Parts: sequence; C-alpha cells; structure tokens
Amino acid sequence: MKKSQKAKERDSHENDSLSPSGDDALPTRIVGFDPGLNITGYGVIEVLPDQHVRLVEAGTIRPKSKDDIEKRLHVIHSGVCEILETFRPQSMAIEQLFVHVRFPKTAILMGHARGVICLAAAQKGIELHHYLPNRVKSMLTGSGHAGKEQVQMAVQRELRLKARPEPADAADALAIALADFYLRLRALPGVQSQFQDNT
Repeated sequence: MKKSQKAKERDSHENDSLSPSGDDALPTRIVGFDPGLNITGYGVIEVLPDQHVRLVEAGTIRPKSKDDIEKRLHVIHSGVCEILETFRPQSMAIEQLFVHVRFPKTAILMGHARGVICLAAAQKGIELHHYLPNRVKSMLTGSGHAGKEQVQMAVQRELRLKARPEPADAADALAIALADFYLRLRALPGVQSQFQDNT
C-alpha cells in the first residue's frame, strides 16, 4: 500500500531497552486509537511471551483541517486501514464516547471519527474493545482525572521509554492499548500485572 502523507504523521518512539523474547510463542499485538476529527492518535504495543509489554509504533493520522468532513473521515479510515494492514494486531482498543454537557459538539465530532475507526475494525475482522477515558487514566495513573502530562509519564514508565511519548494524542492511544492489556488480558492464567490497579 502506498504510504500516504495525507493519512499519517508517524512520530515513532523506539524502545531500545526491551527486545523480543527468544521463545517460539508469537507476541500478541494490540493497537489503541484516540479518535479525533482533526488528529487521531494510534499506538501499537506487543505483549511478549514473558508477558512484558513493548512499544512497536505510535503516531497520528492528521487530515487537512480545511477539508470537508467527508474527506477528513476518508483520510482517517484509510489511515486506520493501513495501520491494521501493516501491523496486523490481534485486537483493537478505542476510547469510548463521553458526552460532556458543556461541550456536546466535541462529542459529536469525535463520534464521526470513532465511527470510521469501528468500521475499519469490522472490515478487517478485528475484535474491538471500548474504554471510558477516566477508566484508562485511573488504571495507569491512579486518578480518573489525570492530565495529559501524567498520562504521558505513565505510558513512559509502563513501556520503559527513554522519553515521554509525543504527541499527546499518540500517548493517549498507547494508554488505551495498555488499558486493554491490563483490563482484559492480565486476568488470564499466566498473566501477571506489571503495576497495581489503584481504582
């Protein structure tokens, strides 16, 4: 597939401190998405056979803000499909829609982006899991009202990165992917949590 400038700004963050295990078992890949009509963040992580988690790639999909909504949604959908084809994750995690009474328009616009991401998951046959923002923040930072900087620091800690992941949209997507691992997979036999749930 042609790499499209319209679809992605891949701000990759490589993790030199972690390397795949020599075990024959294949790692499990999870991709998280932080949906937005102007910027959609994505983050791909791998759960290694020893149950450690490492970063694969993180970045953003950025449609042109001057484009009509249908063109922006097409860019988001195309970018998501390309990410799914490139990294072939076993599961997807996405931020659940949360309507704030003071900002209803924001929820509506986010809903459009969220819809085409869900569509891409269905088209690729990938299981999709939804998480409320405050649940993700609580799992990683101990507070459901944590700010973006706190989330970035938590993601840096969990993935053992040398620096905080940037931009914040990519960090949020990684946080959603990590929450999917801790909330859904860590309860399975043989999976140990790497941190304490403070909720």
